[in-house]
Amino acid sequence: MEKPLNKKELAAALRIQKKEITEYFVYTGLAELCKDLHNAEVLRSVGKEEKRHALYWQDKTGMEVKPSRFSILWNILKARILGLTFTLKQMEKSEGTASRNYMELIHSFPGAESIAQDEAKHERELLNMLDEERLRYAGSVVLGLNDALVELTGALAGFTLAFGNPRLISLAGFITGISASFSMSASEYLSCKTEGDPRAAKSALYTGIAYVITVVLLILPFLLLPGKFMALAITLVVAVLIILVFNYYLATAKDLNFRRRFGEMTLISLGVAALSFGVGFIFQKLLGVDI
Repeated sequence: MEKPLNKKELAAALRIQKKEITEYFVYTGLAELCKDLHNAEVLRSVGKEEKRHALYWQDKTGMEVKPSRFSILWNILKARILGLTFTLKQMEKSEGTASRNYMELIHSFPGAESIAQDEAKHERELLNMLDEERLRYAGSVVLGLNDALVELTGALAGFTLAFGNPRLISLAGFITGISASFSMSASEYLSCKTEGDPRAAKSALYTGIAYVITVVLLILPFLLLPGKFMALAITLVVAVLIILVFNYYLATAKDLNFRRRFGEMTLISLGVAALSFGVGFIFQKLLGVDI
């Protein structure tokens, strides 16, 4: 027989109840966004189970809890912008926390054990169904992003010492970057085509888009700031932020090691920039060039 909830258990049960009813509306909303009919049905099914869990806790607490409208809107917005996979992976990480909360209440509520098992089942179902185009082409995006970061941060560092005018540096960087994006896209297309990949054109497109976006973000400080060294410093910060955001997204969506990937890309990009800056400094002194 279940004993009455003490104050601590009541607070924990109400937190879980609120989370469950909130996730019912989140999963239902995500199902509406999902174009794959099978995946949409899985999401609706998981949502119904979340509602059943919420009703279980409502029966135990004797209180009706309203869902978090902010959490519902935020998760659906994330799915629209960052994709279903990323959003669900983040939600499932918090599902792990919820499962631990369930385990803490099992001694008072035996029914909580089956709900905890349901939560683990949700994770397996959701991870098995995930298949998004943006992640299928993640390798192409990484190729464009990484090459642009390494090549352009190095080029801009070298141009900073070779040229005196920030606008001239941005022009040289833009021409270098756009030319390299065309070259990289063509190389990706030919590489995929050689391997018989039917998605060669799309892979090349993703590579080129990632490259061009990175180019624009990196040269922007040289267009907006009058001092070239300040612009270079801001560009390097932007490069690190791009690496941070992209690797966090990819690590979350594909269960990769975020710290290792972030450290490697940052070290390579900043290392090449430092070497290029040094080469620019040496040749400036040797040739006495200052445009």
